[in-house]
Amino acid sequence: MVPHLTTALTGPLLDLEKQVLASMPRIEQWFRRQWLEHSAPFYSSVDLRNSGFKLAPVDTNLFPGGFNNLNPAFMPLAVQAAQVAVEKMCATARRLLLIPENHTRNLFYLQNVASLAAILQHTGLEVRIGSLIPDLKEPLKIDLPSGDSLLLEPVVREGRRVKVGDFDPCAVLLNNDLSAGQPEILKDLDPAQTLMPPLHAGWSTRLKSNHFRAYARLAQEFAELIGIDPWLIDPYFATCGEVDFFARQGEECLAYHVGAVLSHIEAKYKEYGIDKEPFVIVKADAGTYGMGIMTVKSADEVRELNRKERKKMAVVKEGLSVSNVLVQEGVYTFETINEAVAEPVIYMIDHFVVGGFYRVHTGRGADENLNAAGMHFVPLAFEEPCSLPDETDRPDAPVNRFYTYGVLGRLAALAAAIELEETAPNPRLPQY
Repeated sequence: MVPHLTTALTGPLLDLEKQVLASMPRIEQWFRRQWLEHSAPFYSSVDLRNSGFKLAPVDTNLFPGGFNNLNPAFMPLAVQAAQVAVEKMCATARRLLLIPENHTRNLFYLQNVASLAAILQHTGLEVRIGSLIPDLKEPLKIDLPSGDSLLLEPVVREGRRVKVGDFDPCAVLLNNDLSAGQPEILKDLDPAQTLMPPLHAGWSTRLKSNHFRAYARLAQEFAELIGIDPWLIDPYFATCGEVDFFARQGEECLAYHVGAVLSHIEAKYKEYGIDKEPFVIVKADAGTYGMGIMTVKSADEVRELNRKERKKMAVVKEGLSVSNVLVQEGVYTFETINEAVAEPVIYMIDHFVVGGFYRVHTGRGADENLNAAGMHFVPLAFEEPCSLPDETDRPDAPVNRFYTYGVLGRLAALAAAIELEETAPNPRLPQY
């Protein structure tokens, strides 16, 4: 079920939104069938871009770190969704170990950890926070700006189980995207101690291109279901491997794919009479935190990168070197808040939308990545207690626009479920 959301934004009346509203019963039936066949990730978040003529996900995060940015009105729905996720994991679960990122100086991120722990605690779980900081030997208390505090405890391993102190959890929930690699302490755990998400969901092994391949197949099926052009919800993309920005290797491969994707976009813009300049986003195929990303409008731009630009693209979080690159169709955003460019981020627990927020950046343009230093967040709020779209209202009314956003968010979460199944080292195990 998707909540009503409110926003001060208005925008073009999308034919896409009309089709989604008209097809609502078929859409919900289709999702129900899909979730019978695929296990939803325990949680996820999806970055959407709405250009007024196209609405598409541009990134899906399997270790979402912004639960503190959700409006408090979403807490009951988040708890209910988490209850469903926990029951799927283990109906008798009592204890859960939450393992966050190692950076303890980012108090905003740690506030997210506290918010996530509160949601889980409301499901009836006893929750402790375990840390993988290498030199942490004793519990570390951290005071948060909200007035709350977190107690980080060193994770230890006994046999094939992990614990903190004498706390032996039924399940382990990672809020650490494993950019630095898969920790030995978490490998080959007792199957009875469920690890979520699985290790292969981390950025040391996961590729965005695998996700968008799965998404493209779903977008095609979904588009046929509701009678739209799949391009309206699916960004073109290509990949280029073995790129070395420092050594200037792979430049021609990258330039070729940039040119090819731009040509595809240009053809679609011509088909729909769109008077915009096509652009692509070049980004690391693995990685997050808005690192290793640039906007490109011609193939020559990637041949003419200066040293500073190559350095920016060569390394992402945790010093992970970039060798595989995703060339993704750029989707303009027409949305603004107080004249600043904005994009919606949809949050899910299991297959339920539990809220979201607008990522806002006063220093970026409508064709640029907003996940960068200087961004801030504006929570989305319930409009009324109902959780269904209003077919009698205009298609771009907030209640209906955000229903469509939720549909696209769920479609991306379903793609993530399929992606995890297809890349699993042991496909017989469920991929939460």
